[in-house]
Amino acid sequence: MASAPAPLRPVPGPPGLPLLGNLPEFGKDPQAFFVRLREEFGDCVTWSLGRRRCLLVSHPTHIAELFRSVGHGYETTFLTWPIKQTLGNSVLLSHGSDWRRKRGLVQPVLRPRQVRGYAPRMIECAIALADRWRGGERIDVQREMAELTQRVVLRTLFGDDLGPSARVLGDAMAVGQRQVAAELRGFGLFLPPWARTPGRLRLLAAVRVLDAEIHRLVGARRAELESGAPPRDDVVSRLLAARDEDGRALTDVEVRDEAATLWIGGHETTSTLLTWTWYLLSAHPHSREHLDEELDRVLGGRPPAVGDYERLDWTRHIIQEALRLYPPAWAVKVTAQPGATLGGTAIRAGTLVWCSMWAAHRDPRWYPEPDAFRPQRWRADAPDAERDRVWFPFGGGQRACLGARFAQVEAALVLATLAQRFTLNCEPGEPGGPAQPATRTGALLQPARPLHATLTART
Repeated sequence: MASAPAPLRPVPGPPGLPLLGNLPEFGKDPQAFFVRLREEFGDCVTWSLGRRRCLLVSHPTHIAELFRSVGHGYETTFLTWPIKQTLGNSVLLSHGSDWRRKRGLVQPVLRPRQVRGYAPRMIECAIALADRWRGGERIDVQREMAELTQRVVLRTLFGDDLGPSARVLGDAMAVGQRQVAAELRGFGLFLPPWARTPGRLRLLAAVRVLDAEIHRLVGARRAELESGAPPRDDVVSRLLAARDEDGRALTDVEVRDEAATLWIGGHETTSTLLTWTWYLLSAHPHSREHLDEELDRVLGGRPPAVGDYERLDWTRHIIQEALRLYPPAWAVKVTAQPGATLGGTAIRAGTLVWCSMWAAHRDPRWYPEPDAFRPQRWRADAPDAERDRVWFPFGGGQRACLGARFAQVEAALVLATLAQRFTLNCEPGEPGGPAQPATRTGALLQPARPLHATLTART
């Protein structure tokens, strides 16, 4: 069991620079910075981004309390202007009654029963990719996974592969991702919304493309529904048909914002997770052997089906352990409101309170050999009773990611489908190969350089 935390008494962290605070160290490597704060200063450490007072909390009890307090003393915060431009005012970014209404409309679309309905498309897309792969071929793992999850999310959101529109949407989203990463690492954090840098101008152009394409697709679905055509079994059609307790529907702009948010969650997040998973399996052949044994035993040579998800225990444990070691969403941050407390201590209003998945997930107090890849940690009989409290790759509380189930099911079924037919061997000596690839922290935690692998067909 995790030890009870000491009373929450924030202690000062490393002194920062005039005007910049701790931005240079944070911007260079946020993960190393957060680990340093936890190891050298403790579970509750103050630091600063420019003039913005920040607090890192690292004990699972405080993290759990913080998640419970969002909406009651704390509000979710997104530091960068590009995120707001890309995602609009979706359920991820809204607050108060607006958030409650949107959550009530969006959540049913992603319940387990609905995710089961989307799963065949995940498997079909993975089979199509496996049919294209050839033994001995050298691939860019992240690119292959990104193209695959893009097809999955487009078919799930809109019901079809969209032809040229898929590339247009993907390119626009990629511009947004790059600009978010650039601003997180530099002075963009301090720029006012009206400032127009070259990067921001590129982003605004990409958002205009995104708006036009999604509005066109949403308009076509709405016209179908208004004509009396049977509703399609896709997310956008379900969002258009949803009604709140007052009988109000989401507007086209609101559907656009939710579609863009679900795109990010179902595409970039899952492709990043799968990229890290292939690296970990390549670096740990024994775990890969266990995976092969399970796939042969459970599937018997047939492709996975929806009902296999719960039967593929080791496959799911691999995904859970990959999320522990390399969580794509790498931090949670909220802003303290007037009257906020944590651990019985008053927190100054305006303080930006952070939780680092990387630092908490790799804390030796909660995980023996915290840097080791050990999927067996997640077995039902594993001794680590506290693991659920310090495993939060999708956040926690009421504001936890609505797409968490979708992402885990997609990752596990895609992994099972591809691993049944191929082994991916990360090439020794390649940038990003098995010798601990460097990470790049942007909107998501990704490999700093391309991860290449050679395909070996299983016989």
